[in-house]
Amino acid sequence: MNFYDLCAACARAVGRAVRACGRLLARMTRLTFRYWWAVCTVMALAIVAALYYSRPENLTYKMNAIALLNGPSIQQFEQTYADLRAERTLPQEAAITSFVQEKKASSFTSFRVIDCLDDGSADIIDFRRKSKPYDTLNVQMEDRLCLQFRMKVRDLSSLPQIEQGILDYLNANQPMQRSYAKYIENLRGEIAFNHSQVLKLDSLTSAYYFYNPSAAQPLNYAANGVNFYGDREVHLFLEDIYDAQRHLRQGDYRLQLATAPVVLENHFAAEPKPLNGRLKCLILFLLAGWCIGCLIAGIIDRRRTIADWLAA
Repeated sequence: MNFYDLCAACARAVGRAVRACGRLLARMTRLTFRYWWAVCTVMALAIVAALYYSRPENLTYKMNAIALLNGPSIQQFEQTYADLRAERTLPQEAAITSFVQEKKASSFTSFRVIDCLDDGSADIIDFRRKSKPYDTLNVQMEDRLCLQFRMKVRDLSSLPQIEQGILDYLNANQPMQRSYAKYIENLRGEIAFNHSQVLKLDSLTSAYYFYNPSAAQPLNYAANGVNFYGDREVHLFLEDIYDAQRHLRQGDYRLQLATAPVVLENHFAAEPKPLNGRLKCLILFLLAGWCIGCLIAGIIDRRRTIADWLAA
């Protein structure tokens, strides 16, 4: 088989699939018309189920927060967070365990945070898991993750306790605590060094500008019988100072947040749209109800054949 034959075979397969779907829809339409009383009854029950499932107090939301890792690696974090994902291997003494067992929090997961400009700031969250570790355009941050879980509206009063339970469970991990201790030691040393460097740059600028008399004098000298005349222009170290100050601000920000191996840059917040919104549930339940109703109608339509097969 050559490439042309392969393409032709794929086209024929797609055509057969489309025709089969068309025949199925036609069959379901005829069954709906012939046994409308059965199909409509099932669809009415589906509407009632959709309205009940999407009632206001039963709405389910995804809760998201950005976690900052102070020392622990992504691999260390994922190994610890895997127990929350499993929801069955949590220690009984952990505060989060009771909320998981009571189904107040479920479907724990995490997503990588992308730094598009490679400037140390979070830009987007890879909810679709499309980014690659070796991608140089959408850089995966090594010190930030998006944490997510699901909870219902009726349990929102427990959100602060759930958030604190998650942090307490993660920060109780011994390997992550050891990584944090070394990280905070290095961070404090780096910040002290950065402060001293900014002061040195400022002193160097002052000394160069105020105590270098030749810098302000016009240029006038002769070489090989040729006279050179010109003005001197003083270039201060402002750009270097500004870069050092920006780096210093980032370090101070990290030190301010580095109170534990894992901290949150923001509290958990709900996504705007619920998972079981009313319109979404009505559409899905109606489609499911129509399919089930057509299946029941098909059984009714072939009831004699089925009865003869059972009696045989």
